[in-house]
Amino acid sequence: MPGFLIAAVALAGSPGPATLSLAAAGAAFGAYRSTAYLLGIVLGMVAVMAIVASGVVGLLLAVPGAAPVVTVLAALYFVWLAWRIATAPPLAEGGPDRPPPTFAAGLLLSLVNPKGYAAMAALYSGFVLLPDRLGLDVAVKIGSLTVVIAVVNIAWLLVGASLTRLFRDPRANRAINVAFALLLLGSVLVLPFAA
Repeated sequence: MPGFLIAAVALAGSPGPATLSLAAAGAAFGAYRSTAYLLGIVLGMVAVMAIVASGVVGLLLAVPGAAPVVTVLAALYFVWLAWRIATAPPLAEGGPDRPPPTFAAGLLLSLVNPKGYAAMAALYSGFVLLPDRLGLDVAVKIGSLTVVIAVVNIAWLLVGASLTRLFRDPRANRAINVAFALLLLGSVLVLPFAA
């Protein structure tokens, strides 16, 4: 279990589309207003865990031509998300006047995030916590990973929220937004090359 949890923290906590978008949401809207987005990401990852554990991903990717279609759709979503982050206007002094990201946006992000599927597949196949009890093994992994993912994502959201004051200065806002957008795109581009 300790090795599993260490690997889970490393995989879930490393910069990726979900963590970087949470930091950006925290910076742009504050932690409280980004809570629905956080919940969408966490529950989306629970769905990803169930999909990986059930073997549906393997079946889908075995269909000829399915992998490139899924890859293109995910890439388009991440480009759109990066564009939204990069072009977001600065916060008004009186408070944020634009709507924060929604629960549905967080859920969708998790469901199309290739890093999430790769991380869950690595954790599921790389560790057996309860030999001879497959169902309980999967349940313990899902429960443990949900706690790890929630804690890690809350940390990223709070780190982003600590930058909120910089989002009131238009120049700093633009620089931070563009940096988050580029980091988001970079995190997706390196996934095919990650070992």
